[in-house]
Amino acid sequence: MGYAMMKDDEGQEDVVALVSRLTSGQLECLLLVAEHLSSKEIAAELDISPHTVDQRVRGALATLGVARRQQAARLVAQVHGPYQRLIHQPPHVAAAPAPIQQEGAISNQIRHADRAGGTVTAGSQTEQDIALRRSLLPLPFATRSQPRNEMSVGYRLLWIVLIAIGATFSAGMYLAGLESLARLLGN
Repeated sequence: MGYAMMKDDEGQEDVVALVSRLTSGQLECLLLVAEHLSSKEIAAELDISPHTVDQRVRGALATLGVARRQQAARLVAQVHGPYQRLIHQPPHVAAAPAPIQQEGAISNQIRHADRAGGTVTAGSQTEQDIALRRSLLPLPFATRSQPRNEMSVGYRLLWIVLIAIGATFSAGMYLAGLESLARLLGN
């Protein structure tokens, strides 16, 4: 068992020595090959031509003494570890929670803002605004407070019907305006 371990260590040292002879461009390409990307995808990722990618991979194959690009990618991954691509992050990042204040202070601030004629500071909401938002339909487009469309199928169908009714009403009003204009000009 000791001989097998020693043999593996020597093999690992040989792999490290071979991989250390690769250029940085060859390493980048082979790490992306390990992620199962094609030459065109690697070229787009590194902002080079696919021909350059193939040249780098061929040079790496000759340096490492292997016949296939996946073999070369495995050897590089053994030494450098797997290549970690960027993780997709959604465009909307939730806002930090508001600082915790005393319950009485908030309700007094809201009551006084209502009495003062609606002069509410930025960021504070009145109880009426909160109740109104809860009672209304969610809007069919992105807003600052609701950047993603998370409406149910029922709400979506309702908005389709409401928009169709609004379009019909608008078209009727337009035609009625044209008819009244024609009557004015005809007399």
